[in-house]
Amino acid sequence: MVQTLDEDGAVDPWRRRARRPRRQMPLWQELPLLLVVAFCLAVLIRTFLLQAFFIPSGSMEDTLLVGDRVLVNKVVYDVRDPVRGEVVVFRGTDRWAPQVAEGPEPGFAGKLSRTVGDLVGVSRPGEKDFIKRVIGLPGDRVTCCDAEGRVLVNGTPLDESSYVLRDSPLDIPPNPRECRSRRFDEVVVPPGQIFVMGDHRMVSQDARCQGPVPIENVVGRAFTVVWPSSRWNALSVPATFDDVADPPAASTGAPPPVRPTPDGDLVLFAPTAVALAVLARSGRWRRVGQRRLVP
Repeated sequence: MVQTLDEDGAVDPWRRRARRPRRQMPLWQELPLLLVVAFCLAVLIRTFLLQAFFIPSGSMEDTLLVGDRVLVNKVVYDVRDPVRGEVVVFRGTDRWAPQVAEGPEPGFAGKLSRTVGDLVGVSRPGEKDFIKRVIGLPGDRVTCCDAEGRVLVNGTPLDESSYVLRDSPLDIPPNPRECRSRRFDEVVVPPGQIFVMGDHRMVSQDARCQGPVPIENVVGRAFTVVWPSSRWNALSVPATFDDVADPPAASTGAPPPVRPTPDGDLVLFAPTAVALAVLARSGRWRRVGQRRLVP
């Protein structure tokens, strides 16, 4: 073995120290460090990339059931606008009635835990958080119904049989303040807004009676069901929306919407998967929290 000698012929102590194996950090020191790293990653992911949401009611059945957890892509609409047929999470306007009953005012410990939980996505649903399906885009003309009781977008009837299993009745007269009836007058979606509806039309309180939603209020796109494992499924765009013609550009105030690519959400999810891999050190995984919302 070749050794590095100093001027006096002795072994260089710097080289001797460099050959010493690195001591591993004790578990009692490593565990808190991993928890801090996991917390910081959870906050970054929840704020900029992905967030898990809990479904507490049935207004999106049977696409989403009570107790389902969905992943929401929070950056996809930074590069394009929503597309008809996508399931989106958004903040309701003042017209949207809260659907989450607020409990009594929590004490200091409750407020602290709620603040920490909101940072990592483990918190109560906001009273203005909703999840619905996009039916109309800016400039679209949306109405119901044709002779077969179908919703029309720009004069094209939608075949919603694949996702609407419980439709509203036709015999109830339309009421702009209630969503009980299937029928509603034609709505021209204003510029910068979207027309959204729940898949369970009999119970969903949506744009039929509460008005369109500004695109700037959209939190992100729900693109997959992640829990329970028996319901793992991608929330894809139904094929019926491919037949809907875009309105004239003059009526939207914007160019035609950008169509999503089939792997768009996968590409945006890839950086998150790489970040989560950091937590795999020594086989110890940490779970990113979830947040409840109002469907």
